[in-house]
Amino acid sequence: MISRDESLDLLKNNLSNENLFKHCLAVEAIMKGIASYLNEEEEMWAICGLLHDIDYERTKDDHKNHGLVAEEILKDKVSDEVMHAIKSHNFENTGVNPESKIDFALIAADAVSGLVIASALIQPSKKLEDVKVKSIKKKFKQKDFARNCNRENMLLCEKLGIEKEKFFEISLNSMKTISEDLGL
Repeated sequence: MISRDESLDLLKNNLSNENLFKHCLAVEAIMKGIASYLNEEEEMWAICGLLHDIDYERTKDDHKNHGLVAEEILKDKVSDEVMHAIKSHNFENTGVNPESKIDFALIAADAVSGLVIASALIQPSKKLEDVKVKSIKKKFKQKDFARNCNRENMLLCEKLGIEKEKFFEISLNSMKTISEDLGL
């Protein structure tokens, strides 16, 4: 499987949007945190999170192919399991349904990253260190807050046996470990 350094290079060659790149870093951190919590393969799950939007700039106007074009970019660089997760993270458009733990984790991590970032940006400091799980839980209930963050997708954490509040805690703590990289 591709190394993290190779993944970062590949990502940089395919994404020019800095915020999208930071989103991929955030999802990578969350996936690593979930894998650790579930005793899954952390490196593989992290790479999956890092590369999940590698084709986004090519497919942003063609959502049906987002995740599918990634297969062309990643070819033999990732396992079939990682490739399926990447294709299924946009299951509403690709028709590739999530089946495994890594699939559900990626969908949930992708969705929650935006909610956590939005929760940090409303802090006076704009720092993750000032965000509390309690505030994420409260903001989750406010449908007009970070409205593009799919709440149903976040709840897929329950398919992993992780309660919503614990999932928020894992996600927040995971993102705090890379707060400097995120500028938060």
